[in-house]
This record gives sequence, structure tokens and C-alpha cells, in this order.
Amino acid sequence: MSNSLIIVESPTKARTISKFLGSGYEIRSSNGHVRDLPKKTLGENIDNDFQPEYEVIPQRKKTISELKKASLGAKGVYLATDPDREGEAIAWHIAQLLNLSKAWRIEFHEITKPAVLKALSNSRSINLNLVNAQQARRILDRLVGYKISPLLWQKVKRGLSAGRVQSVALRLICEREKEVEEFVPQEYWEIWATLSKDEEQFKAKLIKVKEEKVKINNQEESETILHGLEGASYVVEEVKIKEQKRKPLPPFITSTLQQEANYRLGFSASKSMLIAQSLYEGVELGEEGPTGLITYMRTDSVNLSNSAKDEAKRYIQEKYGKEYLPKVPRLYKSRKGAQEAHEAIRPVLVYKEPEGIKKYLSSDQFRLYQLIFSRFLASQMSDALLEVVSVDIRAGKEYLFRATGSRVLFPGFRKVYKEKEEEERKTLPKLKEKELLRLEELTPEQHFTSPPPRYTEATLVKTLEEEGIGRPSTYAPIIKTVQERDYVKKEKRTLLPTNLGKVVNELLVKNFTQIMEVKFTAQMEDNLDKIEEGKSDWVEILKDFYQGFSQVLKIAKREMARVKIEPEKSDVICEKCGRNMVIREGRFGKFLACSGFPECKNTKPLIKPTGIKCPKEGCEGEVIERRSKKGKIFYGCSRYPECDFISKWKPKDVGKTTVGSVKMKDKNAK
Repeated sequence: MSNSLIIVESPTKARTISKFLGSGYEIRSSNGHVRDLPKKTLGENIDNDFQPEYEVIPQRKKTISELKKASLGAKGVYLATDPDREGEAIAWHIAQLLNLSKAWRIEFHEITKPAVLKALSNSRSINLNLVNAQQARRILDRLVGYKISPLLWQKVKRGLSAGRVQSVALRLICEREKEVEEFVPQEYWEIWATLSKDEEQFKAKLIKVKEEKVKINNQEESETILHGLEGASYVVEEVKIKEQKRKPLPPFITSTLQQEANYRLGFSASKSMLIAQSLYEGVELGEEGPTGLITYMRTDSVNLSNSAKDEAKRYIQEKYGKEYLPKVPRLYKSRKGAQEAHEAIRPVLVYKEPEGIKKYLSSDQFRLYQLIFSRFLASQMSDALLEVVSVDIRAGKEYLFRATGSRVLFPGFRKVYKEKEEEERKTLPKLKEKELLRLEELTPEQHFTSPPPRYTEATLVKTLEEEGIGRPSTYAPIIKTVQERDYVKKEKRTLLPTNLGKVVNELLVKNFTQIMEVKFTAQMEDNLDKIEEGKSDWVEILKDFYQGFSQVLKIAKREMARVKIEPEKSDVICEKCGRNMVIREGRFGKFLACSGFPECKNTKPLIKPTGIKCPKEGCEGEVIERRSKKGKIFYGCSRYPECDFISKWKPKDVGKTTVGSVKMKDKNAK
């Protein structure tokens, strides 16, 4: 009897599933998407209900041929692509290309034997609502990109592109940068008293003068208060002690995982998703073979299966004791519109502890798995109990200081997961009302108000989610795209718009006001959700959008102004004429050129420091990213030619090459 064929996207996923399914199944991989809109044309017939003109991706032609051959003799074909819109669309494309009269769709949120077997026994047909929602998004993005990008080529420079959602993200970053640039700092002062009781010191802050909330605007006002405090006695006026409960946060969803991984581990959104994908699809665990470690990482639901909650309960009781379990099992509420059929991101098996499998994981895999493991476990644990103390101290008759402190009465969930804003306040000595304290020092401190913080990847993801822009699968690509297009650069984890980004944003906001509106983009996401739910027709949604968009496009073609981008100035000085060099872009990427061109025609390759010490023994140089004349990126020592270290690989992979090998050298390298 012939085998059943199961088709997944990833070879890793295929290996993991093969491990626990018997000989009655053949597992094959499509290697991701198999069909897409053509690269060089719009690929959709606007006059014929936006019907897409799909093409097989050239690199997948051999794969499709092999899958077709495998499907011919199969007892049944199961499409096990990822459990979301994109996965549904990939399954549909495969079914179309293989001419499958009957294709069974199966989905699972963790790659374990029980989950896969359950999926096989609950197969269904392909959900065309999901497919149409994905098609509508793809066509919308193609319409915006292919219609607006040529305008940017004409009015700014060739090679630019616009994106429906990415452009709104760029707008958020540009508007925040404008707020920062226009911000005028305001001076203010604080006065702190260092007090002591029985040689134990603590600090208290001045909060009131003459029963009014204190506001000290300048040094003169600060000195007036200090003068008024001369000779004052410091007496405890009131002591407030209360117990405070801290509840754990819910387990991770896509957006919160990206935020925490960025904050705690310094991972970009793309890196977090790439590592999470590897943990989901399966990691080689020695004799155990490829093993899926986490549930599906693209989700907006905080739901947990009953079996996962039961397993966590047993683990917590065994490892930490019954007192670390909440009296009532935890329930978390997902945001409006979340797909409740999905689960939160959690370890597949809570008994698969991070430390126990550390030797099989890369450093980054271990750190991310540990983060997911700890957050899930904490979400099922009891509250933390703190004692919070607030002490008001009267200085003379007119001045009131306040000191605060806290101590942990019971750690609860904090035993495994401390939240980032949970830095404990210092404990205070035991104080009683009317108790006299000794003044050790009065300290005036000058401060200035701060501008709103620039976006980091973490805070941008948070804003995108709050505003309803994009969905779990799109956050990382959005952030990656605006950087790859050179509209945004990252400096010390913050996202800054480039000159090019500011110019493009200004043109788009002025000429395509509605498309660049945050609310409009969020509404379009809601429309896509309605298509998925079968409440709206995808063609009608596209027609409605295009009717207004085409009119705006005509006006923009006529009225959009031409803009010249000034090259970005660098700190590098031209050794031939002493002028600053600027960053220009050529056929093979960016390079440094003298700002005195055409009088001075000096150019240099643009180098990027990596912050990594040169691995060649005895060298104190730094590894830098360089570019050859042909645009090829390579890595070398900053002390070249004194040090001849060179490598084709990125700095983190430098160990793969022979240090200083002449054979590795690019003859075109500058």
C-alpha cells in the first residue's frame, strides 16, 4: 500500500515530524513559498476583479516537480504548512500546482507526536477565506508599491520604493524624530536630604513647601529653599505601611516576545523570529534527534491549552512548592481581534528545562528559549507580595520630605521571572512617628526635561500593535524593510530616519495623505480580518480601495515636486584637500567621496566598525566591514595593511576562516 504524503514548508520541520511518524508517511518540504506575483510587472488584472497572475518561483520549479511526482502515488496528500493566513495560502498554491483534486489541510501549533496525530485525525479542506485575506494583503501591497515607487524614481532618485504598511511605520519614526528635534528642555531642580537613624542612612525627597507641591525652576529658587532649611529639625510625621501584590504578565505573544527579546537580549525583531522559528521547527537534541521546543511563534493569543497549564502546575508544585501556585488558575484576556484558536508562545514540554538542553543549543537559541520558558512558567505562578513603606518627614514647619522603600515578603512568580521595571526600592530603617532624625547632607540636583524617547524596535512593535498596524507575521518584516531601504538607521538600539527617509516620508504624507494615515492603515487591517472571517468580499475591498487611490495617484503624478537629496556628511576628512567627505551611493553601494567634487575627486570605501576585536593573535585592531569595488562585502582588520586579517564571513562566524589567509583576499578590495 502506498504512503500518505505530508508537505511542510521547512526541511527542518520535515525532519522533526519524520522522527515520530511511522513508515506509512512520506514527509516532504516545499522550502517556503512556491508561487508569487511576477517581479517585473504588476501581476494583477485591475480590470478583471484584480485577478492575480501568479508565477512559480524559479528556485522552486525542481521542488514542485518532485512534489508532483511524490503526490501521484500517494494514498493521500496532507498540507501541513504553518497555521496562519500565509501558511494557508502556501497550502493553496501547492494544491493548485500539484493539481490535487482532494488535498487535506492539517494544522498544529506545536511539533509533537500527539499534536501531529491529532491534526491528521482532524483534517479539513483549505480555508479560502484565509487564502483570500492573504491574497488581498499581497495585492494591496503590490498596488501601492508598484504605483507609487515609479513616482519616487522620477521625483527623487531611482531604486526607491514605497510600501503600504512600512511607509506608515516610517511616518511614526519621522514624526517622533521631529518631536525630538523641536523639543525645548525645561530646567527643574530637586532637593534630597540624606538622613540617618542609628548610623543607618537613607534618602528623602522634598515634595511640599507650605503644603503646596514643590516646583523648583532654577538654581536661585533652590538656594532660597536651602537657606530656609538651615537649622531645621527633621521629624517623622507619618509612616504608611501596606502590602502590595504583583501579578505575573501573560505568556508571550509575537509582539511581546519581540519587545522583551530586544530589551533583555538586544535581538532585532527579525533575529528573534528567526531563532524562534528554529526552536519551533526542531533542534537536534543528541540521541533524541530533532525536537520542537516551542509552540508556533506567530500568534496574538494569550490562550494556553489545558494540558500545558496542568503540566506547569505539576512542575511548579514539584520544584517550588504548593505555595507558589495561585489559588485560582490564571486566565489571561487576549486583545480584541486576536485569534483565540491559537496558543501563546510556550515551551512544548515544561520538563524540557533550558539548562538541561543547553549543550545542544546555540547561545542565542538558549537565551531565547530560557526567556520563553521563564515567562510561561511565571504566568502560572502565584502573585509576588511586597511590603511598601512610605515615610513623610517634616523639616521645620514649612517643608515636607518623603522617603519610600520596599521589601519582598514572598517572591511568588518573581522566583523565575523579574519584570524589567521591578527594580526593588531600598529598604528603610524602622521608623516611628514623631521620631527625630539626623540630617547628614542636603543635595540640590539640577535636571532638564527630556524629549520623548526615539523608537527602538521594541517600542515600535508595541506602537504598531496598539495602533492596529500589521499583524504578528508582519512586525519584523516592516522594521527590516525600512532599514534595508535606507529610510531608517539604527544607532545604539534607537531608530533614526535618514535624510532620504525624511524626504520620502514628507512626499508621501503630502501626496498620499489617506494611505499614510495610521487610522486608515488600521482600518485596512480590520477589513482583511473581515475577509478572513468570511464577512467581506476581498474583491470589493480592493475595488473600494483602488477607486480612491487611483484618483489620488493621478493628482500626485501631476503635482508631486522634484526633490534633490543632499549627501550625508561624514566625520571623515579628505586627506587631499581637508574638506569633510560625504556618503554617496554608486552602482555597488555606498562609498565616501570628497564634498569638494568636482575640484577634488578623492573617494574611499565606506567602512563599518563591528565592535569586535581582531582575532589575529597579538593584534589590537578591530574587525570592520568593508566593500570591494564590485560591491562585495567582506571583513578585515582596521590596522590593514599592518594586519592582514581578512574574512568572507560575518564577524560572529570569523572562526570558520583561516586568520590572515592570503587565499581569502579579494583582489578588488580597497
